[in-house]
Amino acid sequence: MAHGTTNREKPRIYGLMAEFTSPEELLEAARRAFAAGFRKMDAYSPFPVDGLAEAIGFHRSRVPLIVLIGGILGCLGGFFLQYWVSVVDYPINVGGRPLNSWPSFIPVTFELTILVAALSAVFGVLALNGLPMPYHPVFNVERFELASRNRFFLCIEATDATFDLDGTRKFFEELGCQGIYEVDF
Repeated sequence: MAHGTTNREKPRIYGLMAEFTSPEELLEAARRAFAAGFRKMDAYSPFPVDGLAEAIGFHRSRVPLIVLIGGILGCLGGFFLQYWVSVVDYPINVGGRPLNSWPSFIPVTFELTILVAALSAVFGVLALNGLPMPYHPVFNVERFELASRNRFFLCIEATDATFDLDGTRKFFEELGCQGIYEVDF
């Protein structure tokens, strides 16, 4: 490469974002985008919109399974910790009771079940949502700050199989959105 020349490629974009003025417009746009074959998209709204999660293709959450597994692990861990201490490591016969006196293990077992299930829920939600996330590419769009006030946004990611910059822009134009913005990394 000769001195003074640059090999600058156009920066890859994260996706294309459309702005809407009402939740009904956003919901309709999300339904039409899903029907058009877009799967990697996200919607942003200042308040929950009924049916929006289903419209963008979000149907199931893995959080209940994570909480169930955490609860089972907490239950087994609490019981077998007490069993190990009372029967294996430091057996003390008090009043002729059997060493494995499981009814006395119930309170601690229950509490550890709840504790580990709750911690699993907190950390599972954080992990599945990719949090903490101090930076996201949609923050590069100036008008996106209105997403917490009175505007509604639909972002289709460039990694979507059906994403084409010009085609997606034309699709958004057909929806009659307020504005269309390229989301840079």
